[in-house]
Amino acid sequence: MSEIYSRKYSSSWPVLAAAVLALAGCQTAPARVELQRVNVPVPVACDEPEPERPAMPTEQLRPGATVDQFTQAAQAEIERREAYETRLVAALANCRRPISPSLPAAGTTTESHP
Repeated sequence: MSEIYSRKYSSSWPVLAAAVLALAGCQTAPARVELQRVNVPVPVACDEPEPERPAMPTEQLRPGATVDQFTQAAQAEIERREAYETRLVAALANCRRPISPSLPAAGTTTESHP
């Protein structure tokens, strides 16, 4: 009789062990999921057009120009270069300007809850 009893319950032992393990898994606390926002700089192509370089007066002088002509052209070139440099600095500043975020802040949603 004990032989019949042992054969009868020996095949159900793995099922019983699996049920016990499954129930033991239900007693563990669920893992806590926490969202965290991480700000990472992302390179973005600059769409600012490069200012056109003006023609410089000293480059247009003919060979054999007098000292007075060269001095006058050099003074005019200084003003043109300063104006060109101002446009270059403005273009660079537009490329360095931070991009406003288009995603909502961490922990906020775009939906409204009553």
